[in-house]
Amino acid sequence: MGTGLKYAYYPGCVSQHMTKETNETTRKVAAKLGIELHDMPKASCCGAGLLTDYDYPLYLAINARIFAEAEAMGMDILTICSTCLMVMSTANRDLKADPKLLAETNEVLAKSGLKYSGKVNVKQLLWVLAADYGLENLKKQVVKPLSWLKAAPFYGCHSLRPSDALGFDDPEKPWSLDAAIEALGAEPVQYRGKTKCCGFQVDIVAEKTAEKMTGKRLLEGKERGANCFVTPCPFCHINLDNYQGLAEKALDTKIGMPVFHFSQLVGLALGMTPQELGLSRHLVSPEKIIR
Repeated sequence: MGTGLKYAYYPGCVSQHMTKETNETTRKVAAKLGIELHDMPKASCCGAGLLTDYDYPLYLAINARIFAEAEAMGMDILTICSTCLMVMSTANRDLKADPKLLAETNEVLAKSGLKYSGKVNVKQLLWVLAADYGLENLKKQVVKPLSWLKAAPFYGCHSLRPSDALGFDDPEKPWSLDAAIEALGAEPVQYRGKTKCCGFQVDIVAEKTAEKMTGKRLLEGKERGANCFVTPCPFCHINLDNYQGLAEKALDTKIGMPVFHFSQLVGLALGMTPQELGLSRHLVSPEKIIR
């Protein structure tokens, strides 16, 4: 089934290693839905936000090089890493808004025989399914409605902010993940923490504070009736799943909340098995809520 949707695929570093199950699942989901993902073999790391203040021209050049490769392919970029999404979108915003800055960056790219004219857009899987593919079309592909799941949507900061660079969802009242959960047959659980920080990056400077933040998000969703969380962000998944045990110790309470990557929730609704979705890699087992 072809859809005509084609993207230059940029999984990001963490999704190829620490959370490789989301990369593998995204490829399977895209193939099942007829969405073509074309690898970018020459693409480098986006800088993960660390270069932005340290060396701004280098940060722009690294990202413009990625954009130039996608532009040569004639495709927009699809990434499954929210940090890559934020970093690349911010660079793209700056380059498109300032012709002088774009020209200066292209002088650097010219040394590698590259040029970026500003035609590429950067998207994440959630946005592609919500807008380009369409949630009504996604709903038609569901073979196993997830009616028993009450899923707490966790957007992640880097999918929402800075809103002038990302521009898809309202950072205070986002809709896309909630709507996608509904399209898959599950019930999106409403709670205040869905747009807040999971504790990622706070881990580096205030570990105990981050653990409490992670636990607070999970407990709030649990108290509102959620039996699982779902996030499009691999770093949020690391905090909510991998570090959940630390959060339990910090708050002295059992949480036991399974956390799905967004692509895994889509895969479940499309009839894929837990083995195909790499669910055994999760530290908090989702076995009790899988049917």
